[in-house]
Amino acid sequence: MNAISPIAPAGAANTLDQVVDLQRLDAGVDGWARQYQTAAPYPHIVIPDFLKPGVVERLIDVFPPQSSPDWAVTHDATGHFEQKFNMVAYEKFPDPIRNFFDIMNSRPILEFLEQLTGIDGLIPDPHFYGGGLHMLKRGGRLGLHVDFNRHKKMQLDRRLNALLYLNPVWKPEWKGELELWNEDVSQKVASYPPIANQLLVFSTTEKSYHGHPDPLECPEDVRRRSLALYYYTNGRPEEEQAADHTTRFKLRPGEKQKWSPKVVAKQLTPPFLWEMLAGRK
Repeated sequence: MNAISPIAPAGAANTLDQVVDLQRLDAGVDGWARQYQTAAPYPHIVIPDFLKPGVVERLIDVFPPQSSPDWAVTHDATGHFEQKFNMVAYEKFPDPIRNFFDIMNSRPILEFLEQLTGIDGLIPDPHFYGGGLHMLKRGGRLGLHVDFNRHKKMQLDRRLNALLYLNPVWKPEWKGELELWNEDVSQKVASYPPIANQLLVFSTTEKSYHGHPDPLECPEDVRRRSLALYYYTNGRPEEEQAADHTTRFKLRPGEKQKWSPKVVAKQLTPPFLWEMLAGRK
């Protein structure tokens, strides 16, 4: 592979080579690429200790609290499949988090991801459409789904997800592991806890069903936190092409869809009145 080189002068604050071990990426990418392509149920990989020591701790320290007015609450129409907080405004990100996103969208990291996944011509999303900062509290969930496949503004094909987790402790009984399911959603094939400094990368197609569909059972003062980046290309292989669509949720075997009275009420209430009545907890 081509050697990965720093893009900022040595000694400068928050440079790429101070945040990510470029030599480690260079040395490991061929082996990781083999793991990626042969992973089931679809191409994916978890890279532990992705950021250099001390970096992820700084990201955790500056991660905005739920009381921040810059969070948006996202959910599906019923409230059954999705209940989470999302922040996409680049100018609102704390400086260390903004710097992380800049690095993940830089040429050296794009080239690393291309070599890892075999997907050439990756294009980052400056709008962070659906990405950015994600946070869930107790009771939150993200049902099994395939992602939207087309960026509305840039008119590009979505090809790759990269998720960095920011949870120093995450216990199995809290639920919240990211589950990867087979194409017909009949079987869970793999799952990964959202442990800090793990980077999870996977290809997004019409078959890449994933989510953490059980409501979180973490303590009331614990949040499931992650940073999400999505990458695109101008076109995709013919066998992966499909009509444009939004996120498509699917029930697990034996799962019954429930309606959330709170979500339905919110849809029927003017936003200014809802914020006044509900406030931010």
